[in-house]
Amino acid sequence: MALAVCLLFDPGSDRVIRRLWGRLEDTGIATLLTHTHRRHVPHLSYAVLRTCRTPAIVSALESMPDAGPVPVYIDSLGLFRRGRASLVPAPSVDLVQRQAGVARALEAAGSELHRYYRPGRWTPHCSLSPRTKREELDRLGAVVYDVLPIEATLTRAVLIETTTGERTPLRTMP
Repeated sequence: MALAVCLLFDPGSDRVIRRLWGRLEDTGIATLLTHTHRRHVPHLSYAVLRTCRTPAIVSALESMPDAGPVPVYIDSLGLFRRGRASLVPAPSVDLVQRQAGVARALEAAGSELHRYYRPGRWTPHCSLSPRTKREELDRLGAVVYDVLPIEATLTRAVLIETTTGERTPLRTMP
């Protein structure tokens, strides 16, 4: 079991990203649209947890002040090791501070964060293609840069069980 604390996009931006996934699939590049359980939603992860107790996590997150929606400006395509291609929003001070606060709250609740989600190592991103091959990079860039920039708003927070895609909505937006 792996649990992620995620922020979901406003409906318009969600549609833009889903259409982008579809366009990439049409060119033969696998995306989250067809990856694993096929229940992926466009999202930005604040944290991926290696160990957790779901009730403690929900309690810790819902006890944080509701900070409201988060505007993001996406004008970059990023590539992590092992080929994970992602949209990379500009890391605003507000976004980085919110993520650090969530990380602290999760650790205080007894959760262990994946090392890439610890404050100072976290790179905000919205995954596109989980295993992009080198020979696909030109096509990927051409399709993505036809769509960018995207001005979006992250409007809801959820916990996502990454192996099944099951979502648990949170009442607050940390």
